[in-house]
Amino acid sequence: MTIPFVDLKTQFEAIESDIRKNIDKVLAHGKYVMGPEIAELESHLAQFAEVKHVVSCSSGTDALLMPLMAWGVGKGDAVFTTPFTFFATAEVIGLLGATPVFVDVDPVTYNIDPGNLEQAILEIKKEQNLRPRVVIPVDLFGLPAEYDAIEKIALEHDILVLEDAAQSLGAEYMGRKAGSFGHAAATSFFPAKPLGCYGDGGAVFTNDDELAENLTSIRVHGQGGDKYQNIRIGLNARMDSIQAAILMAKLKVFPEEIEKRRSLAKTYNTNLSGLVKTPSVSDGMKSAWAQYSILCEKRDRLREELAKADIPTAIYYQKPLHLQPAFGYLGHKPGSFPVSEELSGKILSLPMNPYMTGEQTDVVIGAVRNALGERAVKYK
Repeated sequence: MTIPFVDLKTQFEAIESDIRKNIDKVLAHGKYVMGPEIAELESHLAQFAEVKHVVSCSSGTDALLMPLMAWGVGKGDAVFTTPFTFFATAEVIGLLGATPVFVDVDPVTYNIDPGNLEQAILEIKKEQNLRPRVVIPVDLFGLPAEYDAIEKIALEHDILVLEDAAQSLGAEYMGRKAGSFGHAAATSFFPAKPLGCYGDGGAVFTNDDELAENLTSIRVHGQGGDKYQNIRIGLNARMDSIQAAILMAKLKVFPEEIEKRRSLAKTYNTNLSGLVKTPSVSDGMKSAWAQYSILCEKRDRLREELAKADIPTAIYYQKPLHLQPAFGYLGHKPGSFPVSEELSGKILSLPMNPYMTGEQTDVVIGAVRNALGERAVKYK
């Protein structure tokens, strides 16, 4: 039995008519860049996340980069984030000449630990060689970070919050939607995301009128009143009209797909709990389940056995950012962020998509149980 890790084919078959109809509209009007679909998508996304403004862009990376540019982040600035995330989260900090300050994660949620964050801010202030400017919490695997604590710390230390919601659109924290936290939020529409297009795409969410205006300028070469007036250094970061058209079709079924992801995660948890460490979602939170990630002491052995059974898996992330060669200049060593390092050695993501059948789910669960057997380390 073929079990896709992310099943874009079945999703396309389910909504093919809407996707083709929306693409045909773009082909008919011929406005392939910044066509009417862009404003329409932005309006619908703003309603979905319950924010005032959404500024679409060409990728999730640009969605992270653009607010930092608008805030003037650069050399001498400290930007705090987790080392247990995709490279882009910290890459944008380095691109602007600012300094990434890594903060270890909570061993239960895998998100940035607020206590560690405050300690890191105090240490930077004590050293006085960098200015604390921004924190980028990551909503890892679709689970929102601890925003009540993070926003309180940020307010006390006068730093900005940029939510990395690349994996969490559709999630909730204490009744608020992912994408609505901090001073701005960035998301990605990479095809494998819960809400993905058929190429690259991203968006920034904010309630700040001035920031939204500046972001709109930055994404088109820093333009002012017209195309050939440039009032700041910007980017070529526009979303294509066809990608917006595709996202509009997908957004219609997105709430239903999120509920199916939650149902699948519940089934996994029920059947794998105790055999491996299953993901935890605290009261007041709802995950978007971008990935379903377990911890296993015999991770590599499990992955090999699942591969033999044709069960696809992935490791997010094999090496924390502080140990990546690109950040070698920061001087971190193994042991600098022990929780992130331990997670990297045990984490394994199983197939997670809203189109998995009950039979496919049973096959995955059975394969995991068979692969571990008596070799499993029992988790409470």
